[in-house]
Amino acid sequence: MVRMNQRPKRILFLCTGNSCRSQMAEGFLRLLGGPLIESLSAGSKPSGFVHPLAIEAMREAGVDISSQQSKSIRKFVFPGAAPDVVISVCDRAADECPVFPGGEVERLHWPFDDPADVAGDPEEQLHAFRRVRDGIKVAIEAYLST
Repeated sequence: MVRMNQRPKRILFLCTGNSCRSQMAEGFLRLLGGPLIESLSAGSKPSGFVHPLAIEAMREAGVDISSQQSKSIRKFVFPGAAPDVVISVCDRAADECPVFPGGEVERLHWPFDDPADVAGDPEEQLHAFRRVRDGIKVAIEAYLST
């Protein structure tokens, strides 16, 4: 049961463009995390869109991320806006992660390949998104079980 004065733990997924991996992670955590977790995502250099194949792959898994938006990590570096946990999902974003006020932000790194980098026909590309989606779900389930 959630106490009235207990605020949710704010978990932010960080990647470079905030169009694929971090968006999928935000969607899964929102679904699986429960009322004591606030799921967020951002990019170090946001693309300004959520990749259509990320939306499709998540729709197949029963999670709607079509209303999520690509946003900058700068939105979260102010006092009162900082997350409790930052989980970088790509190496480049881990290197570019800013310092947050208060210095008490837990940092984790779960590197995943960028499915948007996969060339090929549309089915090969969607397969890459599904593979990354499934890996992200497993990582989130493991995190939540600890």
